[in-house]
Amino acid sequence: MTLPPHARLYLKPTWFVPTPIGLPDGSVARMANGLIWFQAYELTAFDGARPILRETVPVGGLDAALAQMPDRLAERGRRLAANISAQRAPLMLAGRTIRFDAPQVMAILNITPDSFSDGGRHMDDPQAAADVGFAMAAAGAALIDVGGESTRPKAAKLWEGDEIARIVPVIERLAAAGVAVSVDTRRAAVMEAALAAGAGIVNDVSALAHDPRSLDVVAKAGCPVILMHAPSAGDDPHDNPHGYGDVVADVFDHLEARIAACEAAGIARDRIMVDPGLGFGKTLADNLALVNGLATFQALGVPLLFAGSRKRLIGALSNEAPPSERLGGSVALAFRAAQLGAQMVRVHDVRESVQALHLWRGLADAGLSAV
Repeated sequence: MTLPPHARLYLKPTWFVPTPIGLPDGSVARMANGLIWFQAYELTAFDGARPILRETVPVGGLDAALAQMPDRLAERGRRLAANISAQRAPLMLAGRTIRFDAPQVMAILNITPDSFSDGGRHMDDPQAAADVGFAMAAAGAALIDVGGESTRPKAAKLWEGDEIARIVPVIERLAAAGVAVSVDTRRAAVMEAALAAGAGIVNDVSALAHDPRSLDVVAKAGCPVILMHAPSAGDDPHDNPHGYGDVVADVFDHLEARIAACEAAGIARDRIMVDPGLGFGKTLADNLALVNGLATFQALGVPLLFAGSRKRLIGALSNEAPPSERLGGSVALAFRAAQLGAQMVRVHDVRESVQALHLWRGLADAGLSAV
């Protein structure tokens, strides 16, 4: 098919294999710097919202397939393929380096009264909350993600001073003990307070779009940032009156644009991670499509965070199980995300998730050596 030059083109790695050993040269590619190899790309193109191409092309045939496309699309295809296989730089924090040769675990520590899963557990006692963070780190979490604002649908608006008061005492205790901390916030003033307290990473559900100052704050701090997709940068990040055309492509476009905005603001590309925002303004069908299409986001060329822990789609597929009874689904999603290349998973249940990823790593190592 002849594609129009203005088409939107995407590449997704597929046809995964346990090892490249014994396969013909040029027939297999590696995903980033992990233990995942694949033999084909799924090429998808859209003309506006209309799908006009979905074709699976062997790795060795990609150049020939791109040669049939307009120059702009061929150049984009080569760039996306290079991004998929590019090394993911480690997160460099004060006194800590988090590498991505194997999936890492980010632990969720909410200092909120009303978060959908664990709200209210760690309120009003910073030392007790910090002790939970210490236990999470001891269980294998590489990073503790501390948040003071609930981002559940229709959550009450919170004054930034209250958000700071909730999280800073906890971050100070964790950072003083050498624990790597990220701050889950959309507000520039909260980012500044958290970074001053010892947090090393900003994790923003609005991808630095909610607060006009946040891009400048992160750029000046020189810290890593996690850009999450949400359909709205307003008070309710779940607000999505128009839905999606193709959710994977639309989320990819949004994150690609936010990476460009960060780079334009002076944030180095090797300091950026992305998160497709499972559950934020997305239907069950949207969420399932994002999980199945997760490998597509490797073409952004930056580390990928997957946050499926205790999310609504698990309950929807499990007889409406409440958040406290979604452990099995959470671990299954973390394992699936690792299979599709996620460099980090964000979880409530650290010990179980770490164990699942140890199993994934053992299987990958065994597959690589079984020649």
